[in-house]
Amino acid sequence: MKEIYRGRVESIDVLRGLVMILMALDHTRDYFGTTGANPTDMASTTVPLFLTRWITHLCAPTFFLLTGAGGYLARGRRTTAQLSWLLLTRGLWLIVLELTVMRFALQFNIDYRVTMLLVIWALGWSMITLSGLVFLPTWAVFAFGVLMICGHDLLYPIRAVSLGSLAPIWAILHAPGIVLATPAHVIVAGYPLIPWVGVAAAGYGLGALYRTDSNRRRILLSAGVALTLAFIVFRLLNIYGDPAPWGLQRSWRLTAVSFLNVTKYPPSLLFLLMTLGPAALLLWLLDTGTPRLLRPALTYGRVPLFYFLFHFMLIHLLAVVACYLRYGEAHWMFQSPNLAAYPFTPPPGWGFSLSVVYAIWISVVALMYPLCRWYASLKARRTDWWLSYL
Repeated sequence: MKEIYRGRVESIDVLRGLVMILMALDHTRDYFGTTGANPTDMASTTVPLFLTRWITHLCAPTFFLLTGAGGYLARGRRTTAQLSWLLLTRGLWLIVLELTVMRFALQFNIDYRVTMLLVIWALGWSMITLSGLVFLPTWAVFAFGVLMICGHDLLYPIRAVSLGSLAPIWAILHAPGIVLATPAHVIVAGYPLIPWVGVAAAGYGLGALYRTDSNRRRILLSAGVALTLAFIVFRLLNIYGDPAPWGLQRSWRLTAVSFLNVTKYPPSLLFLLMTLGPAALLLWLLDTGTPRLLRPALTYGRVPLFYFLFHFMLIHLLAVVACYLRYGEAHWMFQSPNLAAYPFTPPPGWGFSLSVVYAIWISVVALMYPLCRWYASLKARRTDWWLSYL
């Protein structure tokens, strides 16, 4: 097994790279897709549109899981206190990036009329939480994560609006919603911390397999199969695990869509079973080595934050160019005055077919490759401290 790259695990980097490639598809659709088309609205969605969204569901859970695994693997020769400090400072840095660089990449303005607390924000807080959890035994960190993943659905009945002045805190923790609203500014928590923090904690336990367990492949296979089967069984029962039960639709295809249409914000137990099961199976498949076809994914996976920040800027920039070529002006792409016009104000008739969205997605991934290869090479040659923060 080809594993070590400056203390990194190759199969983890490849899987991270694969989900980053998929992630760009969803973000491309956000900027180039048909305005108002909701892939998860059973009344209006189509199977191709839903599947385009559904396949990208794998991304966020895998990213949080591998973030936790990376936290464990970062131990190396560090003491627990040193690891805690590393996770704390990186977590704080991610939060800063979310509120500055990421916000600009998404909206191309700095008026802060609308600010969304999204995945980088939640990853930052997950690292900060792990910086405290690392003082516990690894099994306890893993158990904390599993308990949060399995039990947080019990919190769905609690609504932020019922908590009065504590509503913003609950929006940050579990119920996506408004954290601050004034005539000039609005802040919205899109990625509540529960149970994303738990997914990272479970990933921390996963990381231990790559240091000590010779039965890793068997465990990964067993976990992947068990999680996937658990999703199927619990979803069929329609009793627990997701606030939106599935039901019969006007066609068998849409009934299948309803079955797979589970809740992401916050991610329900079934959402996480549906995505983490395949993630474990992919880790099992990749554990024997990286096929030549997937070598580019390894490049992306070695520079995840660099890719994440710059692929958003590239997609938004391409949207500006497309808007200018189509309308002769592109001011809409710099305006996001309210939640209805986030992350930009769609021009009249804006939006392209799924085939165009897919073509642009492939172009974005291809254009990012030389940039990521250059930066991965730079990180391989240099040991500057700041490189570990990008």
